[in-house]
Order: sequence, then structure tokens, then C-alpha cells
Amino acid sequence: MARIKYDIVKEVGVVSENSSGWTKEINLISWNDRTPKYDIRDWAPGHEKMGKGVTLSVDELRELKRILNEMDI
Repeated sequence: MARIKYDIVKEVGVVSENSSGWTKEINLISWNDRTPKYDIRDWAPGHEKMGKGVTLSVDELRELKRILNEMDI
């Protein structure tokens, strides 16, 4: 299995933390030396392990923001 290379360009924020210390974070990440994208996923302390997540381009992030702002919560 090929190793995935990632570089956390900017740590944007932590959404939550569970009892085992894993955090759900929003970061700007370059995957395999590609253009950085915004990323939402779970991380182990120290970023040594990660869970499944979703990556978003700037345009997708803007659209998500628009949708969230329209929600009545």
C-alpha cells in the first residue's frame, strides 16, 4: 500500500475532542505535494494517525459556509 504524504500548511481550528484525546479539526493540508485544500477529519494527538475525512477546495468551502449560514439551528 502506498504511503500518503501530507503537510499541514495551516491549522485552522479544533471542532471537538473526544475522551481518548482525538480531535476533529479543520486544517489546510497539501496531500502528496498537491495544492493545499481545506480538510475536516479526526486526528490522534500529535497528528500521528488520522481518521477518514473530507477535503474541500476554496470554492467548496465557501459554498459549505453559505449553506451553514442559511441553516436555522
